[in-house]
Amino acid sequence: MPVITKITQQKREKERYNIFLDEVYAFSVHESNLVKFGLTKGMQLENWEIEDLEYEEEIQRAFNRALHFLGFRMRSEYEVKQKLLHAEFGEAVIQEAILKLKRSGFLDDQAFSEALLRTQKNTTGKGPNAIKEDMEKKGIDPSIQETTLEEYDPQEQLATATKLVEKAARKHSTVAPTQLKQRIQNALQRKGFSFDIIREAIASVDFEPEEDEWTAITETTGEKAWRRVSIKYRGYDRKKRVKEAMYRKGIPFDRIDAFIEKKELEEDGE
Repeated sequence: MPVITKITQQKREKERYNIFLDEVYAFSVHESNLVKFGLTKGMQLENWEIEDLEYEEEIQRAFNRALHFLGFRMRSEYEVKQKLLHAEFGEAVIQEAILKLKRSGFLDDQAFSEALLRTQKNTTGKGPNAIKEDMEKKGIDPSIQETTLEEYDPQEQLATATKLVEKAARKHSTVAPTQLKQRIQNALQRKGFSFDIIREAIASVDFEPEEDEWTAITETTGEKAWRRVSIKYRGYDRKKRVKEAMYRKGIPFDRIDAFIEKKELEEDGE
């Protein structure tokens, strides 16, 4: 039966110790396992004890790898497990390492979900549906998803969505209201807001341009359509296609007719 003849602390990794059996280096252990197994000079080790030590050391290595991974930002249990699987740790070792991380307070899916919710709604302006998808990708348990998302109440959702609508309305003031509202609706759906919240947010913002803004929108939209259509069409066909193109962009018929009439008069005067 091998006997521990020397124990020395490593120079680079102070928390690790080299174990010598019968005067020959055998393996190293973390200080936690040195204490756990009560390793001392002169102690005899059974083969099963050495195997237990090796198993605990593998758990410690997985634990340390996970800590390094968690050092960059908070992670979910699923993310940590996938990282350790990729590092080729065994399932049993991973489970033990994860339990150790939980007991030490380094891994908490409830706290992770709450932090994810705060970040996504405050930084990216996402709605609950999109945040729920993010949580699912992170492997968060459905019950935790549900309790966490309850914190995102409808009034807060509406406030967030309204800010996004107001920002889009300012940024795209040269777009006709009908088209702009559709764009915003599509964007907010992608952001994960419900139809009711989107409808209420859009309704709370005044999209109607001033007369000079309407003129600019009509001119810009009409000129683009006129140039594009004029490449292939003239007369009635051109007039019809320009009218269709401008209508799809949300320009009212009376403004479309006025624009086309102006363009035709310009051509007649050439």
